Amino acid sequence: MKLTLLLALLLAALPLHAATIRALLIDGQNNHDYKSTTPHLKKVLEDTRLFTVDVATAPAKGGDMKTFQPKFTDYRVLISNYNGEPWSPETQAAFVDYVRGGGGFVSVHAADNAFAQWKEYNEMIGVGGWEGRNEKSGPYLRLRDGKWTHDTTAGRGGSHGQQHPFLLDTRVPTHPIMAGLPAQWLHAKDELYDRLRGPAQNVTVLASALSTRETGGSGEHEPLLMVIPFGQGRVFHTALGHNNGKDITAQRCVGFITTLQRGAEWAATGKVTQKVPADFPKADSVSLRD
Repeated sequence: MKLTLLLALLLAALPLHAATIRALLIDGQNNHDYKSTTPHLKKVLEDTRLFTVDVATAPAKGGDMKTFQPKFTDYRVLISNYNGEPWSPETQAAFVDYVRGGGGFVSVHAADNAFAQWKEYNEMIGVGGWEGRNEKSGPYLRLRDGKWTHDTTAGRGGSHGQQHPFLLDTRVPTHPIMAGLPAQWLHAKDELYDRLRGPAQNVTVLASALSTRETGGSGEHEPLLMVIPFGQGRVFHTALGHNNGKDITAQRCVGFITTLQRGAEWAATGKVTQKVPADFPKADSVSLRD
């Protein structure tokens, strides 16, 4: 009887789903406080019980990038919390080969600021901002008559107005990442990235938000959740998730958490098995987790 009871207790302690997806979270430089957000992102992914997450930290600014050589092929999905100096040519080539060969990639917030001169990286993320991006980097994505079109107007790539809560509009409700999510949901106070530009090829915009002129924005619907194929690989790009030092309110939004979790699973496997949580935000209310 004692053995039976012990086995029952052990089984009860096991996770409901065995973690089967190995993920690598990349940080080391960022214009945001990655030391606050990386532990949060790692926890968010591992809370699904689908992922085991390792962290690869690149050298600090001015460090020897030749020492940064993660073995990308050990993982099914890579998540970038990195915005900084270029990696070595060898690491860049390994990264491109990994994604092109069928690996998953997730770009989080300022990761779409990184590597403005790296052609393949910009093809992966579709559109990005800052770091000298302009019309030479590619077009804006603009919503016209219900369709996303290329706008080649000259101008900077990347800006945002005042931080504020904003309403996201689901654009492709049939995509696995978005399936079951409400048509509109209120995201917590965040930077609403606007005027992103880049190659913008084969981009599917999953969700957008109106960047109002009243908040200092572009006056346009801006793409904030996107998926992009790259070779045989799948890329999920979320422009959400700013942090003010240790204040990670935007990343505590259940909308951010859920779409990141689902986006990472889709990037890794091509499908989403996770249910929409009961505390997902509604159109008139923000939902935060501790």
